[in-house]
Amino acid sequence: MMTRRLILIEGLPGSGKSTVAQMVSEILKGQGKKVQLFQEGNLDHPADYEGVAFYDAGDFEVLLKKHEEYREVLESNATAYGDGFLIPYRKMREQWGIELPDHIVQDIFSRDIYEISFEQNVKLITEKWQDFAQNVLSTNDDYITIFECCFIQNPLTMGLVKCNQTKEQNMQYVLDLGRIIHALNPLLIYIDQKDISFTFDKAVRERPKEWSEGFINYYTNQGLGQAQGYQGVQGTVQVLQERKRLESEIYDLLQMDKVGLDNSDYDMEVCRRKLEKILE
Repeated sequence: MMTRRLILIEGLPGSGKSTVAQMVSEILKGQGKKVQLFQEGNLDHPADYEGVAFYDAGDFEVLLKKHEEYREVLESNATAYGDGFLIPYRKMREQWGIELPDHIVQDIFSRDIYEISFEQNVKLITEKWQDFAQNVLSTNDDYITIFECCFIQNPLTMGLVKCNQTKEQNMQYVLDLGRIIHALNPLLIYIDQKDISFTFDKAVRERPKEWSEGFINYYTNQGLGQAQGYQGVQGTVQVLQERKRLESEIYDLLQMDKVGLDNSDYDMEVCRRKLEKILE
């Protein structure tokens, strides 16, 4: 019996991923298991990048020349990677207290790993998952790692929502990640919402206005949304429906333990009972 080392929580925005990830962590800890939970936006994510930019060597030099007065700060905080450099710009500001002017941060953000080309993104993210899987397999501790949303959502946000890649390319991206983590015996918990329009409206009502405006803008002004001429809340829901269809197809093809969890009524007690059964 292979030891389970990884649990993946996926679903559309507003479906309850954060809450479910937290519950899974609590249930496993209650069973006496050692758990590490990495939620969306974690700056130390072991298999994803959050607030990190990538520059190839030539472009990095151009950046340093352009912001000569910050050359030393940028050089000392960048990490050589392959034929380029990674700049953890959000960590620099939020954790290390480095004062970077907004115009420099904007400049660096334009090379965020989720802003660069699809091909470059796939390469960097895939390598990060490979490193993560190798690290887990090479250590003897029996931690179960829980990831919220970085396995299906982030690749499709890049491939479908942002870059409007072909269905095959998007599916390939996630299926390749699935193969990389095969030896970790992962469990995928996919949180289903029957009415996407209701789910998104609920998220819009409950979250700050900046979130919904940014989200709608992201989903309709580039990639698939732009290609289809989708607009506003309705257009965003149409992109989400496309994403859901693609996620369902990917779900069916993934070679791993997986379970769908219907959370349409947001009943947390029912949800917890279902999870306890799944995690027995």
